[in-house]
Formats: sequence, C-alpha cells, structure tokens
Amino acid sequence: MNPVRVLLADDQALVRAAFAMLVESAPDMEVVGQAATGREAVDLVRTERADVVLMDVRMPDLDGIEATRLIAADEDLAGVKVLVLTTYDTDENIVDALRAGASGFLVKDTRPGDLLDAIRTVAAGEALLSPGPTARLIERFLRSPSAPATGGPECLSDREREVLTLVTRGLNNAEIAEVLGLSPLTAKTHVSRIMGKLGARDRAQLVIVGYESGLVIPGSM
Repeated sequence: MNPVRVLLADDQALVRAAFAMLVESAPDMEVVGQAATGREAVDLVRTERADVVLMDVRMPDLDGIEATRLIAADEDLAGVKVLVLTTYDTDENIVDALRAGASGFLVKDTRPGDLLDAIRTVAAGEALLSPGPTARLIERFLRSPSAPATGGPECLSDREREVLTLVTRGLNNAEIAEVLGLSPLTAKTHVSRIMGKLGARDRAQLVIVGYESGLVIPGSM
C-alpha cells in the first residue's frame, strides 16, 4: 500500500517541523511538502498531489479557509482531503472551513497518536473527525441570526434521511449499520448515494446539511 502523502500548511516553521517529524515517524505516511501561506499550500497541492493537507486557519497571503475552498473547488484535486488545525476548538472559523470543503478539524494540542489516526481516517474518507466539538460549533453557528438557511434534503428517500440523521449525530458506517440493522457495506452505500444526491464532498458537509435541514435539532446530540 502506498503511504499517505501529507502536506503541512502553517505559517510557523517550528510547528511545521514538529508535525513533519511526527508524520515521518509513521511508516504509512510521508511529508510531500510544507507551506507557510495558504497560496503556497494550494500551489503545492497541485504539484505534489498530496492525499491530506494539514491546514492552519490563520496564515498570511491566503488564509486556510480560502485555501481550502480553492482546493475543494478544483475538480483535478477531488481526492485531496483537508484537515483543518486550530489552536482552540471554539474557533468560529471552523464552520466556515467545513463549508469550504474541509473534511474535519483538530486542535493543535491533540495527542500525537490521535493526529496520526486522524490523518488515516481522513485519507480513507471515513467518519468525520471530532464529531462532538464539530457538532457544538455547528450548533452555535446555526443559533446565530446570520446563519444562512439551505434547502432540506427533499430528494432523499426515508431510509437515506435516517442515515443522514445518524451521520449528523457523528456515527460512522459500522455504527449506522448496527442501529438500522444493515450491513456495513449497505450503510456505506447509502452514505455515498446521499453525498451524490446532495452534492456533498464528504461527511463534514453532510453534518452541516443535517443541522440546517432540521433533521437534527441543535442541543439534541
């Protein structure tokens, strides 16, 4: 199996160096580039074909959110996953990053082993990272009067709406399968079909749809 190709984007050289040492210590990963600005990150992703980008939110030239948006909008980079890093799990910019196409987020003081597991999870396209903190951020965002509304998932079948509800609650495919009495493969197929119907890039965006459509009420997690 080919190693996961990781790109590090952070304006602090010491932070990049620390993450690089950690990632390179894993036998199934390699660092393919380091960027000090969002613009550099976008350019390097295109040339190095990274699988996962560890993206800091606050960077000069182009911040992490805009860089994430450019990566997500580029069809040639459809397989690239962005994992946003932040100093605090209350960073209000995280919801914007998820909207922009990030697959999830982690706080920078996450334990080393958890960070490596997070990279593997995102690279595999599996469950949304840190569902509890992510849910809290989305709840706060949706409570604000400026939160834009989106259309509900009317195009989904009843079963797909059930699956979307469970995705929004942070369940992975195996857990969804157990709750609904399905095989894990069937649950995964449902999730893939929901993404296709809603035009969602990944599970992070499905969580936002689930909240905005009212399938899951803020505070009910």
